[in-house]
Amino acid sequence: MKLFSHQQEALKQTEGFQNIAFYHGMGTGKTYTGSQAMFRFGNKVNLVICQKSKVVDWVEHFEEQYNIPTFDLTFKDDFKAFTDITTDKDLLQGCQNEFLIGVINYELAWRRKKELKDLKDFTLMLDESSLIQNPKAKQTKFIMSLKPSHVILLSGTPVGGKYENLWTQCRLLGWKIRQDIYDQTYVNWDKIEVQGIPHRIVNKEDPYKNVDRLKQKLRSHGAVFLKTEEALDLPSQRFQIVRVDSSGDYRKFMKYGSVVIHTGVYDHLINGEWDGKTYDDLHELTADSSLTKLLYARQLCSIYSKEKHQAVRDLIQSTQDRLIIFYNFNGELDRLKKICQEEHRPVSEINGHNKDLTAYQEESNSVTLVQYQSGSMGLNLQDANKMIFYSLPLSSEHFEQAKKRIHRIGQEKTCFYYILICRNSVEEQILQTLEERKDFTDELFKEND
Repeated sequence: MKLFSHQQEALKQTEGFQNIAFYHGMGTGKTYTGSQAMFRFGNKVNLVICQKSKVVDWVEHFEEQYNIPTFDLTFKDDFKAFTDITTDKDLLQGCQNEFLIGVINYELAWRRKKELKDLKDFTLMLDESSLIQNPKAKQTKFIMSLKPSHVILLSGTPVGGKYENLWTQCRLLGWKIRQDIYDQTYVNWDKIEVQGIPHRIVNKEDPYKNVDRLKQKLRSHGAVFLKTEEALDLPSQRFQIVRVDSSGDYRKFMKYGSVVIHTGVYDHLINGEWDGKTYDDLHELTADSSLTKLLYARQLCSIYSKEKHQAVRDLIQSTQDRLIIFYNFNGELDRLKKICQEEHRPVSEINGHNKDLTAYQEESNSVTLVQYQSGSMGLNLQDANKMIFYSLPLSSEHFEQAKKRIHRIGQEKTCFYYILICRNSVEEQILQTLEERKDFTDELFKEND
């Protein structure tokens, strides 16, 4: 296996560590670096936990690149065979395979924790280790309860600019610092009350402290930081914010907290037959909490924004090249698919219900619609060099990871990004927050003075 120089250097820097983290920028080939580290540890039993959408990719990676039969633990037969062998000392000793590798997604690993908790003398590799930030989450608690002899963490955005979420990964690296001590040492907290109940939030003006010390401690426990730009000679990235007017419905909703949306008309069907009547299709949006107010405000800037519909149509019409469009809500998917159909563009889609890249792979003028939660991490879409953010996520990780789906190894063209924003709306505030968190992520990756 021929590795890039940055991968070889990362492996060299982690020699001698029992647990390691490759916090490498997106598109730098962490899959290969992590695999080589896993083989270097030399454990016969190896467990890879990743996103659901990446299970097949990991299985194919080990089988095609290393010719190692790999268990897809999302299948019951593979799971039973893997756990039967790896939890029985006699069967394990009698197995002729040099490496036994099982791949499973985070959610299913927790549901099958009863069998996996019995694994011993194994290497645990977490792809996108940023997914275990919450120490109270069931999935995180399960992973923290495992007792691997070696741990490998892979992430391009380990905390998405929020250092308060890094403690779980510190512990997996073997840094035995209590969470309360970590919080006191590295995070500036403010105390507030919400309806008489005390809460704490990170200080907005000066959120973190002792950052250089934090980075030094992480490096002393096997973490290697590497930005994409430092590792690869990739083409440039160009960003353009495309602003459209906020709708009257948005302004009415923000002023009164409620609005009735007229989304067109529909024909009433009875047993598949039109009854000759046409009805208004109306939706009432009412903000009964701060969360629903934010949700509906975002949807009024995307699903129900005719101005944004036209903006994305204009962008689609402006090129016959492949396009990648990121979105949040199912209602956005329906609208985007309709626009693509009207523009006679072949469509691929990746979301919680469907992963179909046929059009992307076969049609040079395809439009690939990707939901952040399902496709912002791990996808290789470098056959395209143009990306549209139809709406913005609330997660800085999803935003930064999404950008790298096209800006990665194999990309030879300048990458163009179009961020659609409604003027004077919540989207401008969201974009500002995402950019601030990016600044903190960049700071974490900087070398110490």
